[in-house]
Amino acid sequence: MNEDFEEHERLNAALNDDAMREEYAAPYNGYQVGPIARFLGYLLIGSGDLIYGKAPSYAKFKAIEVIARIPYQSWEVASYTLLTALYSDEEKAIELAKTGAFARMAQDNETLHVVVISQIVCRRGEQGFFRHVLVPLVFSLFYFWTLFVLYMLNRKASLELNYLFEAHAYEQYSEFLEREGERLKHTLVTSEFLQFYGRTAHTEYELFRSIRNDELIHRNRSIREIKDYISTK
Repeated sequence: MNEDFEEHERLNAALNDDAMREEYAAPYNGYQVGPIARFLGYLLIGSGDLIYGKAPSYAKFKAIEVIARIPYQSWEVASYTLLTALYSDEEKAIELAKTGAFARMAQDNETLHVVVISQIVCRRGEQGFFRHVLVPLVFSLFYFWTLFVLYMLNRKASLELNYLFEAHAYEQYSEFLEREGERLKHTLVTSEFLQFYGRTAHTEYELFRSIRNDELIHRNRSIREIKDYISTK
């Protein structure tokens, strides 16, 4: 268990406190993305709402989490691609290596989400092949290469697009917890993958609360990555 993972889990637990979470979210709540991210975010999020509905649901969360892993996979590949040309520039190499490390940890975290939520969706019998398997895979393919190209040519736009998607996911989980909280508190969750990952959640409320916090952390980290990138240029 590495220090970055432990730090993430400590922050995740701290964000269960409403006041702490509001304080953590506040600096980036009003962040204004550029036109490229705004346009692509409108297409991505708008298409998802059209297919799965605007209201949060288990099946929609599965689709969200399949897609949410993609930016971090794309950035890891892109950062190592750039490293092949920048090995002699130590400052750039360190910057790209840090991005790769963050991307690996974040995609592992998003994998936790999709594996556990997929189990819940299957148990509830809410999974259809077209809407919940094929469509997310097609979205993921488009999203991967869009983010890869953006990262290579306009890293800020790539990170801003992820900010929008993670902000949307955070809002969806927040709404779900507020609307379904009492039921979720009495619905038990069991998952070997949760134990394998190193996280404890006894009820669906605890599970979705922790996922909500993860998405907020990822949202904020996307903007901090922009600031770190600009500071090294």
